[in-house]
Amino acid sequence: MNTSRILIFTGGQLGGWALDIITNEDFLIGADSGALFLTQNGLRPNVSLGDFDSVSPEQLKAIREASHTTQDFDPIDKNYTDTELAFQVALAMQPKEIVMLGALGTRFDHSLANVHLLRTAYEHGVPMVIMDEHNTIRMTANELVLQRSMFPYVSLLPLTSVVRGITLEGFQYPLHEATLEIGQSLGISNAIVAAQGVVRIREGLLLVIESRD
Repeated sequence: MNTSRILIFTGGQLGGWALDIITNEDFLIGADSGALFLTQNGLRPNVSLGDFDSVSPEQLKAIREASHTTQDFDPIDKNYTDTELAFQVALAMQPKEIVMLGALGTRFDHSLANVHLLRTAYEHGVPMVIMDEHNTIRMTANELVLQRSMFPYVSLLPLTSVVRGITLEGFQYPLHEATLEIGQSLGISNAIVAAQGVVRIREGLLLVIESRD
């Protein structure tokens, strides 16, 4: 199956901004309380899954009734977070893109683990982006083109120990064949000054984070 776009709603920070991203063509996956968010906003998840330890029995009943398919997992006997379980379902469908919403929140361990899923998506040839109200996070191993948007800042952070051959076009602070190592803040808070910004790298994996305060 090749779905045009899969949206994963999970248990971090969600709000009305996330609803604005949905189109009629999107395939919706709700992970635990992310499924509750969808159903409480009048939407029918194509798949709802998780151990559902973040919802009440009454809320779980409502999720089951609203969802096309529900997959239950034991909260003890499972090896993955609910978010990664949803990610695995999405990845198996080989969509044109995965968008993860609610993947960032107060649990930094969960947030960081979700960001690391960008690498797994890349290794399977599926473009993926993580979004919340203040950030859009992508990963590149070669070239990424960004349009000027409501996010004034663009930051670059290595996901591998070293990223080499970083060249930026259309940015306030351009780079040419630069090197970034983990622990350096050189790539923080750049800005696109042209109609679009181009990020190119020669070696490594680079997180590209658009953000606003």
